[in-house]
Amino acid sequence: MIPSGFDYLCPSTVDEAVRMLADAGEDARVLAGGQSLIPVLRMRLAAPTVLVDLGDLTELTGVRDDGDSLLIGAMTTHYEVQRDHLIHEHARLLARATDTVADPQVRHRGTFGGSLVHADPAGDLLAPVLALDAVMIIAGPGGRREVPASEFFVDYFTTALAPDELLVDIRVPKCTGWGAHYEKLNRVAQAWSIVAVAAAVEVSGGTITQARVGLTNMGPTPIRARAVESALVGQPASRESIVAAASHAAEGTSLGDDYKENLARVLCGRALTTAATA
Repeated sequence: MIPSGFDYLCPSTVDEAVRMLADAGEDARVLAGGQSLIPVLRMRLAAPTVLVDLGDLTELTGVRDDGDSLLIGAMTTHYEVQRDHLIHEHARLLARATDTVADPQVRHRGTFGGSLVHADPAGDLLAPVLALDAVMIIAGPGGRREVPASEFFVDYFTTALAPDELLVDIRVPKCTGWGAHYEKLNRVAQAWSIVAVAAAVEVSGGTITQARVGLTNMGPTPIRARAVESALVGQPASRESIVAAASHAAEGTSLGDDYKENLARVLCGRALTTAATA
């Protein structure tokens, strides 16, 4: 199917892009890597009158050291996140999760920020940024503001972004030396997750001192498994302790789906076991 007609705009700066969005109103859409938007346009599930292409905004690419955190440009591709040495050193969970995103072609074109703004609850990067306490840096007509990941994802395919705002950077606190793993179950290769678990743990002297766990596709937004985290801290990094903590994985979810809840518990145990021994 052929998309409906639209005006195509290609800004050279973030401020220019924001002005374009403000002028166009709610009928505008932003094009980043295009891996989510283009199929939607082709199927006419969206019919914007204006398309704002961010492809020339090189200021929104790359990973930068920002003291206690990393700053990841929203237009940084999945491929770049996969291979960045700062990500591997300080935010290994993001690299592990990005390894599972679609296929090499998509990872070369798709962008880190675009995936987050698309906000598909089965997407593989939402739960990791939630688990890592990431903060979204947003540019709009009134300047820039920061929104924690816990407040950014609002509902199915819905975020806290206003129509005239752009996600420009993602700030991720460093978890240097932490073990991390992303455990995903899908029906076929390259498919969306049925359920997935993002896990990062800090182990000192055989004891789990800190734990972060996020759940993918267990609700309309990613979910932080707080009960699992609480059950882990202060416990030995043993399989018995991890399995006991993982039994709390479905707490706080409201799916009423026994199959998915059991999957969450099983995958949580696997992800944490791998992370704790990494």
